[in-house]
Amino acid sequence: MIVDQLRLGPLLNFTYLIADREGGDAVVIDPSYGVEPVLEAIDRRGVRVRYVLNTHRHTDHVVGNPEVVERTGAKVVAHRAVPFRPDRPVDDGDVVEAGGLRIEVIHTPGHTPDSVLYLLPGHVATGDTLFVGECGRTDLEGGDPGQLYDSLFGRLVRLDDAIVILPGHDYGVTPTSTVGREKLENYVLQPRSRDEFIRFLAE
Repeated sequence: MIVDQLRLGPLLNFTYLIADREGGDAVVIDPSYGVEPVLEAIDRRGVRVRYVLNTHRHTDHVVGNPEVVERTGAKVVAHRAVPFRPDRPVDDGDVVEAGGLRIEVIHTPGHTPDSVLYLLPGHVATGDTLFVGECGRTDLEGGDPGQLYDSLFGRLVRLDDAIVILPGHDYGVTPTSTVGREKLENYVLQPRSRDEFIRFLAE
């Protein structure tokens, strides 16, 4: 599997080109502002982009959708709760396949109602649910700290410790991490009750 992590735009977004092999089938995750480097990577790898996967609704994660779709003919995938109409609406537990890629959808509301993780072989794209050393905000429209607690502690931390985290922004000390490392080092993931977590985020 090939994973290209490309930092785009003024908000330090990460957009991902993930392919089953050189010249094979691929997906693009969260095309952000200024997707030309992504299009160049697609051409360089010689891959066929089957899907654009959006982790959530926010503009900096979907603004590049039209350019990637126009260039590649890819179909847009997003959770069914997004306020736009994706080509393929998905829900928790759904699987998206592109060539040799098998991608599981894990619904993780909290940052937004439609936030999802995309679980790939050995990797998980977390969008704004979890960053390296931090988590996404819950004070924007649709944010819910209680739901984020359930998503982080009920879903994400139960993934295998060796899985590589592919965050939605370059906000950490390193561009990627692992589930195990974040459980040890990310102050957001330290043991707290749900009520304690909600108070912690409010502070």
